[in-house]
Amino acid sequence: MGRIGLTEILIIVGIVLLLFGGKKIPELMKGLGSGIKEFKNAAKDEQSATTKKEEETK
Repeated sequence: MGRIGLTEILIIVGIVLLLFGGKKIPELMKGLGSGIKEFKNAAKDEQSATTKKEEETK
């Protein structure tokens, strides 16, 4: 019950196409990609700051 199959993915893609249209989807994906990239960079910066603090306390 928790798995998403091919049919469900196709239905979701169809709904997204109906809601946003074909022209808006590249803009949405670009925004999503840059958001994920920013999140990864922030997580990496936080991890390096934590590591740096741990090294200073030793």
